[in-house]
Amino acid sequence: MLEPRYLIASFGNPTPYHRSLHSAGHLALESLQEALGDSEQPRFSAHRYGSKSCMASISRKYMLLQSPTLMNNTGPWLAKAYKDILGTYNLQPSQLGFVVVHDDLEEELAHVKTRAWKTSHRGHNGVKSTNMSFNSLRFTGHHWSRISVGIGRPEERDPETITNYVLKPMTPYQKKCICAVGPKVLDCLHQLEERWKESYEKRAASSADP
Repeated sequence: MLEPRYLIASFGNPTPYHRSLHSAGHLALESLQEALGDSEQPRFSAHRYGSKSCMASISRKYMLLQSPTLMNNTGPWLAKAYKDILGTYNLQPSQLGFVVVHDDLEEELAHVKTRAWKTSHRGHNGVKSTNMSFNSLRFTGHHWSRISVGIGRPEERDPETITNYVLKPMTPYQKKCICAVGPKVLDCLHQLEERWKESYEKRAASSADP
């Protein structure tokens, strides 16, 4: 029987930008933990993966990790943490669903959407960095995907305005909206789980055929 585990990692920036719009993924992961409940998913605490201390919530099914690195350098750490978890829990890539949760300038505030792994990064430096690190990993049967959380965008599209927008602290309203997306993220995960389960079972049935 398939009993996969799921590594769900969020992008963001450390202090002083931990509560900026660019760190919406971190808040979305905290909201997911709340949606699952303390009895099913422990609260976040300090753990060590990828040779760095990070905030994580580890249960039998879901492993939630908040990247401790700067957004633009997420990929190398995350790839190392991914391989650490495979080794630590004696998992094959096909047994570990992997999802990254990140902010999205192109979507309205708090709009949550599942995105295929190879969908355009749309200029997101965290996604770019992760793609560069993970696309070189030669695993078979793996299941990777993304979940984006909309943060809206300013009318002006020049780089300086965009940078100032994503790095400024969230307003109380923005924070309230982002902190309520947990159920939406969980819905996306359930959809991915069903899709990956079907794929796994098809491969298992095919390999069992004489």
